[in-house]
Amino acid sequence: MTASVAKPGLRPANPNFSSGPCAKRPGWSLDALAKAALGRSHRAKIGKSKLEEAIALTREVLQVPADYRIGIVPASDTGAVEMALWSLLGARGVDMVSWESFGAGWVTDVVKQLKLADVRTFDAPYGQLPDLAKIDFDRDVVFTWNGTTSGVRVPNGDFIPADRDGLTICDATSAAFAQRLDFAKLDVVTFSWQKVLGGEGAHGMLILSPRAVARLESYKPAWPLPKIFRLTSGGKLIEGIFKGETINTPSMLCVEDYIDALHWAKSVGGLDGLVARADANFATLDAFAQTSGWLENLAVDPATRSNTSVCFSIVDPEVAALDKDGQAAFAKGIVSALEKEGVAYDIGAYRDAPSGLRIWAGATVETSDLQALTAWLDWAFAQQKATLKAAA
Repeated sequence: MTASVAKPGLRPANPNFSSGPCAKRPGWSLDALAKAALGRSHRAKIGKSKLEEAIALTREVLQVPADYRIGIVPASDTGAVEMALWSLLGARGVDMVSWESFGAGWVTDVVKQLKLADVRTFDAPYGQLPDLAKIDFDRDVVFTWNGTTSGVRVPNGDFIPADRDGLTICDATSAAFAQRLDFAKLDVVTFSWQKVLGGEGAHGMLILSPRAVARLESYKPAWPLPKIFRLTSGGKLIEGIFKGETINTPSMLCVEDYIDALHWAKSVGGLDGLVARADANFATLDAFAQTSGWLENLAVDPATRSNTSVCFSIVDPEVAALDKDGQAAFAKGIVSALEKEGVAYDIGAYRDAPSGLRIWAGATVETSDLQALTAWLDWAFAQQKATLKAAA
């Protein structure tokens, strides 16, 4: 690749490739929010009906089993995960599984905040999965389905036994609606609206299996729970949370936006259509990486490569020979050049991850935009290489 690469003529129609908040659905405009129940109580009939609709559509599109509860909770996916950790853990030993930033954060919470005595940690560097065969599912297990900051996902739920004694708590925030979650193997599933469906932030989703509900009703943690974490009252599940009676006040504007995204999801074929869109997007980026000569998937095993948060390392020999700061500066140069041209926003690697690029390929992104982006990636790389040679 040289500096003679011509500036591409075709630009992505939508340059938003952020990994959260993610691109709005194709064709979205403020008109989609015209029916929002603004200025109305979320406890009024109209407000509650909107929340109930959001839950019902989630169940339909995500194909959640009928006996699983679905609740809208505060503080995005983080809030949903924290509710599960603080409300459910402590009844038995815990295996924590981590291979990227957010998974590592859950380990910190359990070890340093909850200070549980019986915790085992299985971790792996960015780009790899830990040895899943070592997990003991007679214990509770906490893991992410898709590592948003590493681009590494579990291929499927086959590593989880159906006859487990412990609970599985799964952070699925960048997997839900783009990857097939094996709900029979999952007792707690969490995600947020701003990922695959391009909704707005600050609201989390908490999905509980009957086994998780049984744990909530039979086990009381040794520590006090703040109001926004409380899922039971008098030893019984607060069923209203899972019928649209949220713990605190949600944004009805955001609820309307989520409902709009769910209706769009149905219009493109539901879960099958959403997965197909994300898979096609990943295939475009993966094919480019394999022929670029300078870019490589951070995820080592092809079976574990995310179809949403696609992470790349820059493997050009001259760049790889730079020190860590030099490699980071080179990657940032590519990101800055593309942002300046208005063709790609927010595609830098996550701050805790190895330097490189992270490009969102979830269902709301159009494949044609990623196809256009690849030519610009080559152009920006060539520009940075020319700068590198000039400084030598």
